[in-house]
Amino acid sequence: MTELFENLAKKPLAERMRPKILAEIVGQKHLVGKGKPLTALIEADSVPSIIFWGPPGTGKTTLARIVAGTTKANFHHLSAVLSGVGDLREIIKKARADRNSGARLSILFIDEIHRWNKAQQDALLPHVEDGTITLIGSTTENPSFEIISPLLSRTKVYVLERIEESEIKNLIQRALEEPGRGFGKEKFKIDDEALNFIASSADGDARRALNTLEIAADLGRRSRPKKKSTIKTIEDAIQKKSLLYDKKGEEHYNVISAFIKSMRGSDPDAAVYYLARMLDAGEDPLFVARRMVIFASEDVGNADPHAVQVAISCMQSYDFVGMPEGWIPLAQCATYLASAPKSNASYASYKRALHDIHEQGTLPTPKHIRNAPTKLMKELDYGKDYKYAHDFEGHFVPDEVYLPDRLKGKRYYRPTENGYEKIISERLKNWRSKK
Repeated sequence: MTELFENLAKKPLAERMRPKILAEIVGQKHLVGKGKPLTALIEADSVPSIIFWGPPGTGKTTLARIVAGTTKANFHHLSAVLSGVGDLREIIKKARADRNSGARLSILFIDEIHRWNKAQQDALLPHVEDGTITLIGSTTENPSFEIISPLLSRTKVYVLERIEESEIKNLIQRALEEPGRGFGKEKFKIDDEALNFIASSADGDARRALNTLEIAADLGRRSRPKKKSTIKTIEDAIQKKSLLYDKKGEEHYNVISAFIKSMRGSDPDAAVYYLARMLDAGEDPLFVARRMVIFASEDVGNADPHAVQVAISCMQSYDFVGMPEGWIPLAQCATYLASAPKSNASYASYKRALHDIHEQGTLPTPKHIRNAPTKLMKELDYGKDYKYAHDFEGHFVPDEVYLPDRLKGKRYYRPTENGYEKIISERLKNWRSKK
């Protein structure tokens, strides 16, 4: 027993803390828990071939091992980076012999299965089809692009999500308190600031968080007899500074304000600086993308009508690509918006119109532009004398009035002379000159 604990102590913390049962899984509440799909399949002992798709450190390997252990299956593990068809043949030979002798089910877990080429995946296919093995593959890449269609069609894909910071904090606390697998016997502690920093720096990766904690503990043993790590210890452990940026506090609003105002002020250098600051400090990239979509309409507007399309494309690109490369479209969009001609005329036009609505109430719509779907409405002159713009030269009716009578002649939209809006301005001046 002593030897067992000594061997356990020699393993990395992340391996020691690896969950052994479903109840210990951190995150993935959409898959694991009472009534959830993966739990239900395991409890029914009817696990199909599975692909676990998700970012690093979200529990793909752990879930594969738990599935094998809970179902009492023979578990075979291959790394797609280090193994090939020859290794597969050996496992298939053992699995077929076990099946023929009535022994337990064989589960083959292939880590980073996207690393196997088409020929290697083809070699796997018939053995999945005939039930010799149940396949569990893990991948950080989109299976639609990396797994051959015949194999993908015979597997169930489960998407694993980044682990929330609150859940990573719970995991760290568990590692600090557990006497057998963690640091419970040492009574090693970290302060709240250090705990928050580890959780945010982990970027949803439980393994990264535990590795950081283990390095910090080692540093703490050497330099801090009280066995308590601070933010400085954690910074030393991962060689990264804790940036002054609270996603819920004042600095959050300071930096996003600086980002918006830099784009509004047409300074792409400052804009991309604040973008980098936010992303490096752990800001939600989709929050930044949404702010740029708003900015594209509010501050660029019709001076560059393409700006909002660029911003929407950026948001969709990030949503598709994710991190770590997702900053690339965000940087492109930020510099584009900062460099674009500016106009808030459409934004201001709405504000002016809303002001009149609040001041004067909902004024009657002119009868000639009302809809008249019934006989009564027609008798009340709804739609009477309406002039169809496409019947007139230039598709414009010189003497037509669309605003309520009391607001006739109001100019809510006042286009600038910037960018494309200059063309809009000239067009409106030409139409109005005909009235």
